[in-house]
Amino acid sequence: MNAKTPDDLLQQASQKGTSKWKDPKRYKWLLSPALPVVGIAALAAYAVAPKKLRALAWTGPALVHGVIPALDRWIGEDASNPPDEAIREMEKDKYYNLITKAFIPSQYIMTALGCYLATRKNVPMMDRIGLTMSVGALNGIAIVTGHELGHKHERHNRIGAMLALAPTFYTHFAVEHNFGHHKRVSTPEDPASSRMGESFWKFLPRTVIGGFKSAVEIEKARLERKGKSFWSLENELLQGWAITAGFVAANVVISGPRAVPFLVAQGAYGASLLEVVNYIEHYGLLRQKDANGKYERTQPEHSWNSNYVITNLVLYQLQRHSDHHAYPTRSFQSLRHFEGTPQLPGGYASMLLPAYFPSWWFALMDPKVVEHYKGDMSRINFDPERREELIAKYGPKAVEAETAETLAITQGEKAAA
Repeated sequence: MNAKTPDDLLQQASQKGTSKWKDPKRYKWLLSPALPVVGIAALAAYAVAPKKLRALAWTGPALVHGVIPALDRWIGEDASNPPDEAIREMEKDKYYNLITKAFIPSQYIMTALGCYLATRKNVPMMDRIGLTMSVGALNGIAIVTGHELGHKHERHNRIGAMLALAPTFYTHFAVEHNFGHHKRVSTPEDPASSRMGESFWKFLPRTVIGGFKSAVEIEKARLERKGKSFWSLENELLQGWAITAGFVAANVVISGPRAVPFLVAQGAYGASLLEVVNYIEHYGLLRQKDANGKYERTQPEHSWNSNYVITNLVLYQLQRHSDHHAYPTRSFQSLRHFEGTPQLPGGYASMLLPAYFPSWWFALMDPKVVEHYKGDMSRINFDPERREELIAKYGPKAVEAETAETLAITQGEKAAA
């Protein structure tokens, strides 16, 4: 995408010369592109001994919902930041961009192998489900690869983003996320920002449908400004859909027509992992409006953050979400932790299961939203259908604030009269 956000720290760093600081996680970042390789190894072992090694069909869900959260808890958090003077060198280092792209070839091999295994005759249904979820889980993680590459303005990076997103049928994300979500984040108008009191299952259709519509509107408007039709070859949505069609066709050639329902099912599961992360990232947070009714600039306080090490290594530090929204083109290795930002009780991987169960999620997160706003619930992004219920549940401060606001407006109108 073409967004270019200037980074003041990069400009400062360029004046300070060369830094001697070395990234202590330089080779640990390889954990993310290693995941599809792990998937290939597990699927290959299952292919050799499907009866003895049936559990390997479930490698993906085991990693996402078990191994990674457990390692997060065991290893803990790391709130350290790269020094300002090192950021410029890190941004220029092509190594980080290469390891991001390294995910994609293994991703495609893993998907093709999983598709072939799941579509064979006489495969037990539970194994088919496991294989589908395993491939979908790793392709869901690949969406973060697409996210990282999609924020770069070079053509090769944008193509890489589409390739990473194609297996989940979510190439439109590269358009909507950059030019829709980043503009409307933490507002009621953003389909990708969840509201306090809104369950994930209510959020899911709103964000899927709203995100797709937003992508079409954004791309249509961009092309109109250039005097081109929506059906122009420059349409990035059409380009992404063409890549997806080619991906599906290749797997049908390898595995036969049964590949289609498998690919759709794994893609739906993978995309749902993206959307549950979207649900987590901005839950209940709201940018306030100024006197002219314009939303304030996105601040660090408008994203939920986490410093759990393993999930940050796997998801290219997506959990340092505040810095990402402040500097969308900044590469993952340079993202910083901000003191005072809303912090999740666990890493993103640990928060997935609570998000699936509304009562668990609300008990865990609603008090944190209220605490973040110090009880002033007039500042919360509520599910409109539950607003009054939640205000009544969590205390009088919001009522007092709203009463004071109403009184101030009334007094202002009287003074004007």
